Amino acid sequence: MTAEPRLRSARSAPVQPGPDPDLGLVRSPAFWIVLALLLAGAVRMCLITARFAEAYPRALLTATALFALLAVPFWFVVSELDFLEREPPALLVLAFAWGGLVATTVSIPGSAALDDIIAKLGSPHLAADWGAALAGPTVEEIAKTLGVVAVVLIARAQVNSVLDGVVYGAMVGLGFQIVEDIVYAMGAVALAGRGDAVEPVVTTFLLRGFLSGVWSHTLFGALAGAGIGYLVVRGDRNLRTRMGVAMLAVLGAWASHVLWNSPLLRDGLGNGALALLAVLVFKGLPPLLLIWLLVRAAHDREADYYTTQLATLDDPELVTPAELEALKFGSRRASARRHARVRAGIRARAAVRRLQRAQARLAVEISRGTPDLTRWCHEVRRQRRTLTKLGHPEAVVPEGRGPWRRTASTVFSTALAIAVLWAAISTLGGG
Repeated sequence: MTAEPRLRSARSAPVQPGPDPDLGLVRSPAFWIVLALLLAGAVRMCLITARFAEAYPRALLTATALFALLAVPFWFVVSELDFLEREPPALLVLAFAWGGLVATTVSIPGSAALDDIIAKLGSPHLAADWGAALAGPTVEEIAKTLGVVAVVLIARAQVNSVLDGVVYGAMVGLGFQIVEDIVYAMGAVALAGRGDAVEPVVTTFLLRGFLSGVWSHTLFGALAGAGIGYLVVRGDRNLRTRMGVAMLAVLGAWASHVLWNSPLLRDGLGNGALALLAVLVFKGLPPLLLIWLLVRAAHDREADYYTTQLATLDDPELVTPAELEALKFGSRRASARRHARVRAGIRARAAVRRLQRAQARLAVEISRGTPDLTRWCHEVRRQRRTLTKLGHPEAVVPEGRGPWRRTASTVFSTALAIAVLWAAISTLGGG
């Protein structure tokens, strides 16, 4: 296969990945502006943390450890959303840092100021009931969305699909969520008035981290990020359409946040774990479903494109037709890894994952029109040899693992999540 058809295919594709970011980023004025904002946010956050550390060192350490552990599975899930064309770790860290350092330190005084304005223009009663639902989302969603804009300004070539916008937006939201929850936990410690106690930290972790973390800031940020991704990527649409979609996405993130913070149904369903769980589902399900649909559509679009690029190689040593089908869906990739573990052990599972990543990287390089694919072809063949030696030469989904199996797995996972939520709410006294 020559370089010419690869380049022509890449130019006509709906998604074309940019080159890996390099040290040339430091020549961008936007990089230094963003770096200055991150440093300013870090200084302000250090001042806030220092006050907490002096008064409640044990509680601060506990809160930091708990919410840092909470961030790990969220980080893994978000970073795996775009398996085929993975985002550079440095930009993921930048997005997370923007949410944790810039968006939080801007939102704390900004939300308080807007809350005062609501009280003056409306009434203190309005501010007491709806201040958190109007002031917080307005300031926070703008601050978080600017984090995705910052990534675009620094590394435009890395935002080449709506899914990329979702990933960066979710990372900004994750950073915001973790740092804000730590601040709220320390506020709960101070409000309890029992000194350096960890019980308020654990309660805050269960309420704000464990229960609310499923569909709060990470989802709101992902929704706004999808709009920015659409604005940047969809050059086949006119500017008015792209701006309209971006504004609707940000407005949707804001509206979801308003609903989540609103006093609606606060006391309308009675008491008990079931009532509280119903309120959480009612408020959190709309953005969760919307993001799921957006991610599914964007992922399918990317998967079709990249697997088509791999198919042009027509080399079963690099990728087989069955492996192409497995690469298209996250559930099938996971099923192929589990199948390898059952047949040939844990080493085969790891080798299948490495093979899938190597095949995905090869597809990206083909899409970029890279003239020499030797390096990435060699990596795919190396993992293939490892699998062959283990007696499992092909990373495929076992027969009988159709859509009904994925549906059953989803139903089981949902039921398990609801049971865990119910148990946590009951533990906190909701039952």
